Formats: sequence, structure tokens, C-alpha cells
Amino acid sequence: MTFKEFNLKSELNKAVEVAGFTQPSPVQEEAIPAVLSGRDIVAQAQTGTGKTAAFGLPVLNMMKCTGNVEMVVVVPTRELAIQVSDELFKFGKFLNIKTATVYGGTSYSRQIKHIQNAGIIVATPGRFLDLLSKNQISIDPDYVVLDEADEMMDMGFLDDIKEIFKYLKNRKQTLMFSATMPAPIKKLAQKILKDPHFITVTKSEMTNAKITQSFYVVEEYERDDALIRLFDFKNPSKAIVFCKMKRDVDRLSTYLVSQGYSAKGLHGDMEQRQREEVIKAFKSDTLEVLVATDVAARGLDVKGVSHVFNYQLPFDSESYVHRIGRTGRGGEEGMAVSIVTPAEFRSLHKIQKDVGSNIESKIVPNKSAIKDKAVIDLKNSIKEIEIDEKIYDFIDTLKEDFELSTITYKLATLLLKQTKINGKDNIGKTKKDIEFLLKRAKEGKGGGGNSRGRNRSRNRNGDRNRSGGDRNRSRNRSGGDRNRSRDRGGRY
Repeated sequence: MTFKEFNLKSELNKAVEVAGFTQPSPVQEEAIPAVLSGRDIVAQAQTGTGKTAAFGLPVLNMMKCTGNVEMVVVVPTRELAIQVSDELFKFGKFLNIKTATVYGGTSYSRQIKHIQNAGIIVATPGRFLDLLSKNQISIDPDYVVLDEADEMMDMGFLDDIKEIFKYLKNRKQTLMFSATMPAPIKKLAQKILKDPHFITVTKSEMTNAKITQSFYVVEEYERDDALIRLFDFKNPSKAIVFCKMKRDVDRLSTYLVSQGYSAKGLHGDMEQRQREEVIKAFKSDTLEVLVATDVAARGLDVKGVSHVFNYQLPFDSESYVHRIGRTGRGGEEGMAVSIVTPAEFRSLHKIQKDVGSNIESKIVPNKSAIKDKAVIDLKNSIKEIEIDEKIYDFIDTLKEDFELSTITYKLATLLLKQTKINGKDNIGKTKKDIEFLLKRAKEGKGGGGNSRGRNRSRNRNGDRNRSGGDRNRSRNRSGGDRNRSRDRGGRY
């Protein structure tokens, strides 16, 4: 089946083609026709199965583009709000449908202004309920989507969700997506949905079985040293390094060049011509390392990528799946390596839970391990290399001054000396440290000893206070692919 068989508007088919989608995923294949038929739906599907397109494409197809808010998507975290907003913007850009992203920690007035010009709102429950309850916005959407409903329940947002729906009484269609279906979610579905159509996508291996996945735990300041050390140890033939923000891409690509690597960056703020040149160089093997934001995770099909490095973990499991899927293509084996800080352990644990495959913890190799690996690599190279006839004369010349065994030792030593090992001897956490952090993550506690982030006291910004992990990070407006102020492009 192809997306064209859904008979979507030509503008949406164009957006799907630009996004690099060809065949719908199982949840898309089932959900899109059901949504287009006008029915409420409850879809049980894991993160990483393409849920945003499953509800986004059919609703965008049905929107009348009146200039008012017609669609509201409620998500558990600001990171997911930004991710979903980006996806919906990409799908709706040829329809000139604007999106507003609403979450705590940012200006009320700016968000309210953006809502006044938007057709879609993607919001976290706390800030959205705050705006509704204080009559700071007046909206009457036709379509309401709850994404990752079970995650919102886990974070204590169930009461907020129930309250939000009191303000959205005239909706035509309500769609609920959840990875699991605990009793409270089923009860909520019965209350807010009308005769819903249930869709269940069986969890399967979301990642290629030929991709070996591992992670290394370091402190924030050790990321660069860890990446270089892992390059030295793994010796990738062609690698993609993923960063969260475009400013990290620019800095890291420059740093890798200074360390002797053939590297270039790729992100959404680059001109199309520049992006095409970088991708062409990477495909033609004139570029050794591609440093990229998630803009490169979708639709980038390059053969021979031996390694994917997550310099930072992505915001969600779906992005993780797309990232590591750039290696292990065409039946080849691949390696996915993640550099993780203790603060990211909750995110790591969630990714591993969603993906359903083993991500093995490893220790960043020390200098001794690099030297041992260099010896093994040299031995393998000697086995495979064919002898150049000109070498016979060269060896005969050397034999005038040295014994043959001495020549062998000296040449091997010379070759091994070419392996330069920079940085300190030991980088990152020990095996014992990692075991402790893993245990705390499984118990629902932050890697650094903070609470899991279920503090239900409201902060002044209207969202729940998330004290643990990545969700308390303030976002720099000027950096990254997710700049909210792209008025000229029709997105907020």
C-alpha cells in the first residue's frame, strides 16, 4: 500500500513525498481510513510507529483552513510538543496551515498571539489548561487528539485532561493514542469518546536485528573526549553523529575537523543547496563523518553507514528509531552508539522500553584498550593485504643493516606509533557506577538522584513541575531546527 491510496489532498501527498515516506506503517494503514471516516478512535501503538502521521494527515485533510484553531493535540512533555508540532508543520506547510506550540516556561503573551493565527495547537496539559481556565484563549476545535495518553496518566495529568475536555465540548472527533491500555485510560476513553473504533498494533522489533546497540555513560563535559575515543576504538568507515541542536552540529563538526576527521554538518537552517552538497559528498565517500540534527534522520538513505553515534539522546523514542535506522541498511550489519549522561537515564530507560530491543551498557575504552585494539587491527590488515613487488627491493636494502626479525619489529612499532591517543586515560563512568544508575532508572528515579519528575505542585508557568531528567531544560530560542518564530514560513 502507498500513501496515494488514501486519496489525500495533493498538497498532503506532496508533503509526504518531501518527507521521504513511501509506504504507511501498520498504525497509519489502519488509523488514517478510520479517521477519514469521521469516527473517534483509540489506537494502541508503541512510540516510533508513526502515530503523528496517523492522526495528522487525515485531520489536515479534513480541515477547512478557516484561520481559526481547528485541531488541538495534547501531549505529555514540551519535547514531544515540539516534535509533534514540527511534524504537523511539515505535513501542512503546502496547505499554509500554521501551528502554535504551547508549554510552560515561555511567554504567555507570545503563545497567545501565535494561537490567534494558528489552525493547530500542540500543547502540554498544564499550560493549556491554564490558558483555558483563565479565559486567555477562546477556541472551538473540531478535532482533539490525546497523544501518549498513558504517559500523561503516569505523570499525574489525568485530572487535567478531564478538566480540559470541559472546555472542548463542540468537537466533532476525538482521537486517543496510547502505548498501553491501563484501566484509567479505558475509563477515560469511555467518558470522552463516542463509539470509538479500536486499533491495536502488535509490538514487534522496531529496530533492525542486525544493528548492535550500546551506550556509554559520561559526564556532560566528557562528551567530546568520549566521542573521539570511541572513534579511535571502533574505527568507523562511514558515520553519522546526531545532535539535538544546530549549534551543537556546527560546533562539533568544526571540532572533528580540527581533530583530523573529514566532517561536515547538516541541519535545517542550512540552505537547500548546501544541504544537497553535504549529502552528495557523504554518499560519494568524500566525507567520512556527517554531523546532523534529526532533520537527517528521515528520508536519508546512504549505503555503507557503519556507525550511528548519538552524541546526545533524542527527545523521543521515535527519533531514536529513525536515527539508528541510518545504519544496517541493505542487509548489512550496523552499530548504534549512544553517549549518555546520568541526567538522561530516564530518557534512556523509556527509549529501551519503547524500542523493545537490548541496548547494552559499555565502558569507554582507556588508552591501553585502544592500543590493544590497534594491534588486533594491524594483525587483520597484515592478513588481508597483498604484497607489492617493489617491497622486496626495499626489504633487501634494510637487510644490509638489520636482521629480518629486527626489521619486522621496527616496522610494526612504526605502524603502531601512528595510532595517536588523545585525552585522559579514563573517560566516563565505571561498570559499578552504571549498574547503580540503571537500577535507579528502573525504580523510576532520576540518574542523578532526583525524583522521577512526578511532583504535582504547579509552578507559575502552568505546567507540572518536572524536577528530574531532560524535561526541566530551558530551550534556547536562537538555536536548533525548532525555532518557534518562523513567521515567514507560516509556523510558530
